[in-house]
Amino acid sequence: MAAPCDLRFDCGRICLDLAATSGGGAPAERLTGPDQLRAWLVGAGLVPRGTPLDGVDGGWVGRFRALRELLRRVVHEELRGRAADADLALLNSAAASGRPPALCAVRTADGALAGALPGPPDCAGLLAVVARDAIGLLTDAVTREQLRECAGESCTLVYLDTSRGRRRRWCSSEVCGNRERVARHRRRTTVRGGQVGSPGQGAVSSGEKFSAEL
Repeated sequence: MAAPCDLRFDCGRICLDLAATSGGGAPAERLTGPDQLRAWLVGAGLVPRGTPLDGVDGGWVGRFRALRELLRRVVHEELRGRAADADLALLNSAAASGRPPALCAVRTADGALAGALPGPPDCAGLLAVVARDAIGLLTDAVTREQLRECAGESCTLVYLDTSRGRRRRWCSSEVCGNRERVARHRRRTTVRGGQVGSPGQGAVSSGEKFSAEL
């Protein structure tokens, strides 16, 4: 799923989508400033669309990047064994250091109900939402079994595989999957283009080839 600023929300969990703001294809850094972070907060569903986010600044960006790198370490290390106790302590601290914003039901002009926040959100509270999502993911044995690392050669993203038969290989079929298909096509084309013809049809023997190179 594509989004503004090259943001992606196809990893299956909020915490994994935050981790996906770095890596998994160009550009490597997607949280390049407050505007990109505002777009991510709305796209990830942490705040309803239309929420005033004037308070988002460079300090917020730095704190979300720091949590992102913590999440990447913890998730990857848990997949390969176990995360460091110090990193788990940092994750628990982030989850407890802020109060997640409470969503209110408000009546819109056309009479429908919509979700809204009673005031501008707090950075620590939004960070706590993401940290708690990661804790919920890692402590749920069933959901944790769905965690997969992307098979892309240069991709380090992790996603939830909820496909039938658990056969999903890529963080995104359109991104890493397509990149791999293009690479396979190029390899096949290179092999076909470099095939040596049979004797009598203009083929160059191995001895002639090595002699020419010398």
